[in-house]
Amino acid sequence: MKGYNLIVVFNKEADRMLMCKRIKDPYKGLSNFVGGKIEVGEDGMDAAYRELFEETSIVRENIKLTHLMDFTYHMAQEYVEVYVGRLNKDVEIKGDENILYWTDLNHDFFDPTLYAGEGNIGHIMMHIDFDREKLLDL
Repeated sequence: MKGYNLIVVFNKEADRMLMCKRIKDPYKGLSNFVGGKIEVGEDGMDAAYRELFEETSIVRENIKLTHLMDFTYHMAQEYVEVYVGRLNKDVEIKGDENILYWTDLNHDFFDPTLYAGEGNIGHIMMHIDFDREKLLDL
């Protein structure tokens, strides 16, 4: 089964979230969380920190990630692990895989014309809201 991850990154104040605009399929042109592939035999948390660094230059010391949920797609033989964290200081974000940007939290993340994942972004955001203070150490 192939593994992937999504990483939801909040700024230090937890009032903005890091997103990327995809430059390739799937979901070319749509906004998504950062993330990538989990290598065979790789620990999920280690993969999340690795992908976060590769895509954004955020290092492990600047954010504490929490494993929020998983999606398993049995027919496709794929799974997705979702991680959430809040930066502990302001950092420079840079990457060359997708266009990175910060967004406020007042959007309809279920809108499939703007966001990847057939509503999964909205679903993930709802679950973050359920445990926001605990997840983001507020």
